[in-house]
Amino acid sequence: MEADDVSVREQLFHDRVRETVICVLLFVYLYILSYFILTYFKKNAEFVTDDIEDATVNKIALWLCTFTLSVAACAVLLLPISILSNEVLLAFPQNYYMQWLNGSLIHGLWNLVFLFSNLSLVFLMPFAYFFTESEGFAGSKKGVMSRVYETAVMLLLLSLLVLGMVWVASALLNDDTARESLYDLWEYYLPYLYSGISLFGVLMLLLFTPFGLSRMFSITGSLLVKPRLLENVEESMSCAVFEEASLSRKLSNKTSCWLDFNMEAVRRQFYSVQAKRVALESRKKASPWQRNLGYPLAMFLLLALTVMCVLSVCFHVLELLFDETAMPRGMEDPRLGMTASSMFGSLGAAVQVALILYLMVSSVVGFYSSPLFAGLLPRAQDTNLTRIIGNCVSLLVLSSALPVFSRTLGITRFDLLGDYGRYNWLGNFYIVFLYNVLFAGLTSACLINMLTWAVQRELIRAFGLHRLPLTVSRTTIPFKLMLASGLSKIQ
Repeated sequence: MEADDVSVREQLFHDRVRETVICVLLFVYLYILSYFILTYFKKNAEFVTDDIEDATVNKIALWLCTFTLSVAACAVLLLPISILSNEVLLAFPQNYYMQWLNGSLIHGLWNLVFLFSNLSLVFLMPFAYFFTESEGFAGSKKGVMSRVYETAVMLLLLSLLVLGMVWVASALLNDDTARESLYDLWEYYLPYLYSGISLFGVLMLLLFTPFGLSRMFSITGSLLVKPRLLENVEESMSCAVFEEASLSRKLSNKTSCWLDFNMEAVRRQFYSVQAKRVALESRKKASPWQRNLGYPLAMFLLLALTVMCVLSVCFHVLELLFDETAMPRGMEDPRLGMTASSMFGSLGAAVQVALILYLMVSSVVGFYSSPLFAGLLPRAQDTNLTRIIGNCVSLLVLSSALPVFSRTLGITRFDLLGDYGRYNWLGNFYIVFLYNVLFAGLTSACLINMLTWAVQRELIRAFGLHRLPLTVSRTTIPFKLMLASGLSKIQ
């Protein structure tokens, strides 16, 4: 009997060591990747300075940002790794080399990501921001430690303020529970705070993902060579070269009074024509397959993924009305390899993974394309540390809400693991139902608006209306402006 107990304890010990090693290796790889990404975008002048104290503070803040970004990457990979692990165990149930891939490992990974994401949002990122802005208390000895003391005090005051706001909110919603749980910080107030943060992240995804889904078409179109109907590339190229040469001569003529008055306008026009000429050169050099097949295939793929997202959400809306199991819920004991996560088998699981990653990319595109957060867009070797902190916080909020977002919309039927299933609002039918309807409606509206304007723009280019003369005489209203105003009224 004792030998059996020893063997069981040894097995548990080996399992725990194996899971720890796998999680550490995964996190190290993502940390290295995140560090290279932040190094590419950071402003080097903030880290190479004569003030050693400022350089040390900035390096510590950069390490905290790297940790946060790696946690965000782990949060993005949570559902794809879980779904693929389930399919692998279904395909190879008795394979000796797949025994390390079990429910305990996946469940532990979910718990670690949940813990580190909330730790980064509540403590690490505020600490990094206050640390970079601190100067030490007045009268204290200058140094890094004085900044640490000031940052710790500011973080303590911020924590008290946030916990006070959480207690007031809980007292307004449930007065008795709030009074009884005044000293129950870990079991009541922190989960309540996490639930609010997750709800905020899911609302951000609701706003930015539909806009990002429509923006993906224009961004992909700008990266690929577009086929043009009824267009002579050689003729357009010649016109662009002549126009660029004419504007270049005007810019080089320093004696013209008219040019002195309109210098900035001519320079902007010159840059625009130059960009057009470069685009035409790339189209001319592109192969016929790339010019006529690459762009339609990319657009078809994006359209197919977007349509599948919308159809999946619409189907989930019907499921919510007739099936109680369609509600997002938590799963305490993940039994991987028992049932398929999709009714279409491995192909359906692969589609689910593709849709989840596509939604994440679309939400990031919509976030940086919105007028409110466009200023946060990082630039290579020219992003200050404060903006890096803001980007890491934003990406972590979006990525940590991705599992809840995907399960709420019914993109996957894989239930939430660990503390992700403890959110209070997940059991509210009206919130989940309204969320699905709003997402389907916003996505459809953004796509219809984008496709309508894209068709009009392509028709104008195809029939050469953009090359019509701007004026017939000095008193004639430009025809192009009339056409543009008419199209805007139609929209």
